Amino acid sequence: MRRFLHCLTAIVGLAAAGAVSAQTNAPAIRYQAEDALSGFPNDIHLGEAAGVARNSAGEIFVYTRTGNPSLSLGTSRYMSRSGSRVFKFDSRGRYEREMGQEIYGALFAQQVRVDRDDNIWIVDQMSGQVVKFDPAGRIQMVLSRKPESMALPANPPGSGRGGRGASEGESFRGPTDVAWDSRGNIYVADGIQNARIAKYDPEGRWIANLGDRGNMPGQFDVVHGLAIDAQDRLYVADYGNRRIQVLDSNGNFIREIGGVGAPMAICITPGPNQLLYVSNSNPAEDPFINGEIYEVRLDGTITGRFGEAGKLIGQFGMVNAIDCRNPRQLLIGELGNWRVQRVNLRPMQ
Repeated sequence: MRRFLHCLTAIVGLAAAGAVSAQTNAPAIRYQAEDALSGFPNDIHLGEAAGVARNSAGEIFVYTRTGNPSLSLGTSRYMSRSGSRVFKFDSRGRYEREMGQEIYGALFAQQVRVDRDDNIWIVDQMSGQVVKFDPAGRIQMVLSRKPESMALPANPPGSGRGGRGASEGESFRGPTDVAWDSRGNIYVADGIQNARIAKYDPEGRWIANLGDRGNMPGQFDVVHGLAIDAQDRLYVADYGNRRIQVLDSNGNFIREIGGVGAPMAICITPGPNQLLYVSNSNPAEDPFINGEIYEVRLDGTITGRFGEAGKLIGQFGMVNAIDCRNPRQLLIGELGNWRVQRVNLRPMQ
């Protein structure tokens, strides 16, 4: 297994000095990185690691874009074999099995999360669906429905059309993440086309849409990630506006957190002293310009950063998923490098 020990003191070799801006002042965090997954069968490859999450036993779930050739984006036609797959690994990262083969909603993987009862939830951007599996891998709930055309309707950024047109939250148009509050209410980041958060009760009944497109407090320009703290506050990775917005459970604006670049993946640790981990990844500029991950207190104080853009172990390319169930051992899912890394954070010396 490949490993890499790194103490980041500066980000060097960037083509544009403004790519990291003032956030480079954050102190470096020492870390050790290694390949997290192994034991794949000969006929399976990982593909783009869109989502990674652990359950209470430490077992690992990865939702991946495998690039199956039966998926034809150009003609918006999809064969029976999906282009995305859900893999399960043991706590050591060794392959165990595939879940939910041929499921209706697995077209273009976006995220996977595990709730407090060890149910597994996948978020699929292209089908517009969020699917809940029980711990045994049986489908329990499907939120939204797959559009007949199999393609996202045209709704360019800045068009002003937000999620409020979908008054009952039925049709997601590019969902990106899912999270739950202490009451079991479900929050879906319907982030690409609708730029909103849809709130449901624990049984999947729609309650409200939170936010719409824009750059004012409580508005979003692509919601790329979502996390909820122990006080039921929502942390929204407002990617296009280069900020994290903090909202209450009804969508009321509390504050924003800046200085973390263009946030894609977001995760909040468990426990009494919660921390926020945020990836700065901006493929619109260059998938290998930004690669650092920030550690942030919930009050918005940036306490450190680690990593840099690149392809080597210990470097990152388009981080789309962070699992921080273990606060000092993160799992990092990369779209650009087609892998999941296990990152052990070390005390500063």
